[in-house]
Amino acid sequence: MTEIVVADIGGTHARFAIAEIEGGEIASLSAPVTLATADHPSFQIAWEVFGEQLRRPLPKAAAIALAAPIQSDMINLTNNPWIIRPPQIPAKLGVDRYTLVNDFAAVAHAVALVGEDQFMPITGPDAPLPASGVVSVIGPGTGLGVAALVCEGGKAQVLATEAGHNDFAPHDAVEDRILQALRTKHGRVSVERVVSGPGLRTIYEILSAMENRAMPAGDDKLLWQMALAGEDSIAIAALDRFFLTLGSFAGDIALTHGAKAVVLAGGLGLRLADHIKTSGFADRFASKGRYRGLMESLPVKLITHPEPGLLGAASAFIQEHGP
Repeated sequence: MTEIVVADIGGTHARFAIAEIEGGEIASLSAPVTLATADHPSFQIAWEVFGEQLRRPLPKAAAIALAAPIQSDMINLTNNPWIIRPPQIPAKLGVDRYTLVNDFAAVAHAVALVGEDQFMPITGPDAPLPASGVVSVIGPGTGLGVAALVCEGGKAQVLATEAGHNDFAPHDAVEDRILQALRTKHGRVSVERVVSGPGLRTIYEILSAMENRAMPAGDDKLLWQMALAGEDSIAIAALDRFFLTLGSFAGDIALTHGAKAVVLAGGLGLRLADHIKTSGFADRFASKGRYRGLMESLPVKLITHPEPGLLGAASAFIQEHGP
């Protein structure tokens, strides 16, 4: 039995757990410890805080999922000020072996691992995920993550992407207004500016301006609570627009990947489950002109595993280092 530390580092939260690996499989995953990234100045300090809370020496191996491209000796997280230097990881964290993986690549590893009972159907046929072909894995959180899971001959390969930073493409006059406002502020406008946790406030601000209404007091968390509770008409309209844009983007990614199915995940995933089915997501997902029939034939599911990033990081460690 081998123990490893697994970590899932996003823009808002850093999650840590201990995974037990036996015979090349994940035997167990401990209850996660979740830390706010804003409360700690560096990853190393958050790691040490986790160790203090665990009240035992940490294992000498680690699997770390990061919301950033994994491609250099210095990793700047996309929505988090932490900087991670891979060559310094063994000395700073006290580990002998480690794996670094993009956070949504980790989620894709989890998609390949869990059973069908860990998925909730959203739209399209309620069919199992395909045994071969591409599954697009997409999800909004602090940012917008995308990965591709490629299955062939009983084997699964994960491709990390930064597709959440593709250009935002408006579909109607309201989204034209959103694009115009964001272009004035940012110049280039990525989809992540709209389809992400902070994106709801962006949409709300523009819809409020259209109605000559003031923004309510409170932070993004309160705004999401208002929208999900149906307590404010503009918050409800902003949430609807969020789902429309997510549907359009998910359909674009499925076409780009040549996907046979789509899995939704991300920090907002489970919290949106009760609303996404009754939103305009499904129509926007399928609204691809001559390819509507193809899009309607694709299963779209939501992964319900509570910690796919941690589970997938452990799976990536096994893939890199063996059993």
